[in-house]
Amino acid sequence: MGKLGGFLEYNREPRKKRSVEERVKDYKQVYEPIEEDYITRQSARCMDCGVPFCSFSCPVNNLCPEWNDLVHKREWKQALENLHSTNNFPDFTGRVCPAPCEGGCVLGINDDPVSIKNIEFSISERGWEEGWIKPQPPKVRTGKKVAVVGAGPAGLAAAQQLNRMGHSVTVFERDDKAGGMLVYGIPDFKIEKWVVERRVNQIKEEGVEFIFNTEIGTDYPAEKLEAEFDAVVLTGGAREARDLPVQGRNLKGIHYAMDFLTQQNSINAGKEVPADERIDAKGKKVLVIGGGDTGADCVGTSTRQGAEAVYQIELLDKPAKERTTDNPWPQYPQILRTSTSHQEAEAFAKDEEFGVREWSILTKSFEGDGAGNLKKFKAVKVEWVEDENGKKTMKEIEGSEFTLDVDLVLLAIGFVHPEHEGMLEQLGLDFDECGNVQTDGSYQTSKAKVFAAGDMRRGASLIVWAIREGRDVAEAVDGYLMS
Repeated sequence: MGKLGGFLEYNREPRKKRSVEERVKDYKQVYEPIEEDYITRQSARCMDCGVPFCSFSCPVNNLCPEWNDLVHKREWKQALENLHSTNNFPDFTGRVCPAPCEGGCVLGINDDPVSIKNIEFSISERGWEEGWIKPQPPKVRTGKKVAVVGAGPAGLAAAQQLNRMGHSVTVFERDDKAGGMLVYGIPDFKIEKWVVERRVNQIKEEGVEFIFNTEIGTDYPAEKLEAEFDAVVLTGGAREARDLPVQGRNLKGIHYAMDFLTQQNSINAGKEVPADERIDAKGKKVLVIGGGDTGADCVGTSTRQGAEAVYQIELLDKPAKERTTDNPWPQYPQILRTSTSHQEAEAFAKDEEFGVREWSILTKSFEGDGAGNLKKFKAVKVEWVEDENGKKTMKEIEGSEFTLDVDLVLLAIGFVHPEHEGMLEQLGLDFDECGNVQTDGSYQTSKAKVFAAGDMRRGASLIVWAIREGRDVAEAVDGYLMS
């Protein structure tokens, strides 16, 4: 354990952030660097429980108690080796994972949980600083060729594992860089892109080949992929965005959240975007529809672009501040969370009638001017009523209709499934009832040599789940190739 009785001696301390006034002026990391004494104190709070629910709650089953103890003893290199045994990319999850491990922390039953995410982040960064993270090319090649389609976290994990097993791996990516949502969707203030690039460089130096700007099914026929490789792993994600089919949806000024976030990330990377194609929040009243992480990212990005006002609405009820009886430990706590983006928007909020965040709001329509430009948002408040079977249904509250002046609306209401047109249709794969690629228990699709993992198989989910599935599908493919 970290320290005998350490959880009684030390409290959980939040990680220090740059001031709101400073950080909204750029897209750099929100948090301050972590000091070693801080992190060894926090690791001392780990109780080394008899049953490590933190590990069971983590999709990659990180051995949290073990590396917490090693960090407390300042045995950083051993902690890194332990962490890498379950997680290829702790520098990703240490930044953008919602930390389900902390939801399962036993200390969290009656106290604040251990700061597992911050400890994981510190281990990984220490590894890079000390030069301990190096390429690990295979000593022997099997002669088998594997194609991985999609260079997001699932594809990168699968490629790295398969390559280390000795297979020759080629990753096909339709964008011009590897990283998927980490690079194109998540803002720089949550994960700067050099963090992803250094991992991609490690994978390249281990022998994985990357082919960018190439879309399977369009630039590269799917049947050619099947013919040239011994196995194919599909990790293209779930990129079919959910729409909001209401009156006025086609007005100018209504965009998908990913189009907005991807464009800003591209601008941050130095790409030129024509003025007439810019989705710019500067001086505008922005409404974000959708209360999840993507919506929060839109809030933070709009604030940095100089929006006059930013609002975020959610159809569901406002979460409770503490666990409710139907959400007991060790389930992931479905509680109200305030992100750094919300803190920033609230610091500059001017509207006293309509808050930065509102819940139980149903969109009814949008209205525009004579030129087709968005001007107003119309909605109604709702309540969620539970029937005798415990099922909740939505009911509009009579007389609660309202209108909000807006210039820009960003739809952050999730994704429905992977894009079917092109590669998936050409391969002729089966889909599940949600429209995701259907697989068996070994990640194998309806075609024997074609496998699928990550969001393309399970639907839109967490990055840590993508890493887990990338590792698992690599093991399945290795078994298929070597049997």
